[in-house]
Amino acid sequence: MIEKVSPDNFSDVLPLIREYQEFYAVENIDETKNEKYFSQFLTDHQNGVLYLCHIDGKAIGFATIYKGFSSTRAETVAVLNDLYVQTSYRGNGYGKDLINYAESEAKKMGFSRLQWLTAQSNERAQQLYNDLDVSKSIWFFYAKEI
Repeated sequence: MIEKVSPDNFSDVLPLIREYQEFYAVENIDETKNEKYFSQFLTDHQNGVLYLCHIDGKAIGFATIYKGFSSTRAETVAVLNDLYVQTSYRGNGYGKDLINYAESEAKKMGFSRLQWLTAQSNERAQQLYNDLDVSKSIWFFYAKEI
């Protein structure tokens, strides 16, 4: 079952967010900062929304959609900023379910496109994405700490 994260199930997603950050080798994970940051998506969905996947009552994955902007399209787009499924549940279609759910919700919210990035080293995720009816971007991603 996939559902929107709300104050009622927020505590279920926080450990998954930590696991996701550990997967990407984030240093100095701060639980208080996570709780404060991600709580903004619980009721006001102006900037984004969190989705949680439960299997047999256990939280096993999540996805976030952030509001994004495309100057080339002159449109507001949905950015699938995070997608995470616990290791022991991978390969069972839950990641695909989360993406499809995010796509459906983004369409309902009026976005024209769902877009996302992944680490070049995350070959497992790339396998999933390559099996979907999507196109791979030709753009490079750059970041600079400020």
